[in-house]
Amino acid sequence: MKKLVALFLTATLTLSMLLSGCGAAGGNGGSKKVGVSMPTKDLQRWNQDGDNMQKELQAAGYQVDLQYAANDVQTQLSQIENMISNGCDVLVIAAIEGSSLGEALDMAKSKNIPVIAYDRLLMGSDAVSYYATFDNYKVGTVQGTYVKEQLDLDNAAGPFNIEFTAGDPGDNNAGFFFNGAYDVLKGYIESGKLVVVSGQKTFEEVATPSWATETAQSRAENILSSFYASGTDLDVWLCSNDSTALGVENALAANYNGKYPIITGQDCDIVNTKNMIEGKQAMSVFKDTRTLASQVVKMVGQILNNETVDVNDTKTYDNGVKVVPSFLCEPVFADANNYKTILIDSGYYTEDQLK
Repeated sequence: MKKLVALFLTATLTLSMLLSGCGAAGGNGGSKKVGVSMPTKDLQRWNQDGDNMQKELQAAGYQVDLQYAANDVQTQLSQIENMISNGCDVLVIAAIEGSSLGEALDMAKSKNIPVIAYDRLLMGSDAVSYYATFDNYKVGTVQGTYVKEQLDLDNAAGPFNIEFTAGDPGDNNAGFFFNGAYDVLKGYIESGKLVVVSGQKTFEEVATPSWATETAQSRAENILSSFYASGTDLDVWLCSNDSTALGVENALAANYNGKYPIITGQDCDIVNTKNMIEGKQAMSVFKDTRTLASQVVKMVGQILNNETVDVNDTKTYDNGVKVVPSFLCEPVFADANNYKTILIDSGYYTEDQLK
């Protein structure tokens, strides 16, 4: 009887370890566990990022603890601390607010757990090992250059009216996006060829907390009713991403009867891509999260195998404590003319998804 009990307990313990993710895992990853912290499921892109990351890491043989924090900083902090306590060997973190995770980062450092900041730089900590993102300043320059070329600013007489909607002030990337676009257009604004009718042209004035569509829409409605209600035409509304662009598009549909403006975006969300096809949005910068996920999985493997980690920028991304070694992927833009090649032919979307 004692032998039977012992065998039963051994079998139960083994099953428990397998179900809890302990013990050996298949593939090259062995028993290594990677914690992936994403900010929210409310934006399409983060769902895609999380799914891509999980698939890539599992295919490489790693255990994955993927958590979404519902855009709540304390939730994200608690989730990351749990990942550390549960034995994650590497952390990949897309922060809600880059400066709000200090306690968790200190905890990771104390346990010698490497941290990769994913798409949003983690600020104010020396515990950040690497940063993987797209070239965020270039995202803005792609948007600004698109506007410049569509209006033929070097040759057209103008003036043209423009408004700006930027992203979340708690997201370090938002400043890079805005500055990249503004730097392309600044000379035309200073010369008077581009006119910001509302006068709102600093990042602080045009920022959108949490990248919220509703917040962007409310601000756009106020601008339209205050400055464009008497028949003044709006030529461009430069939006840093698709969720804010959607807010502007909603506001235009309800509060504007003039010439329809060029509207920029970023992420190629499905609803925005449909709007591009229908002429309600001019373009969206495409950041193929499959590329970013693949790069991060490669970096995770290099870290765990004690290999040299691929980076291509060691100067740009200063988090206030250190310059974080970074890998920057290249963004491109999609519009009504090339979206089939960029989004459908590449397998990112199917034609049915965009109907």
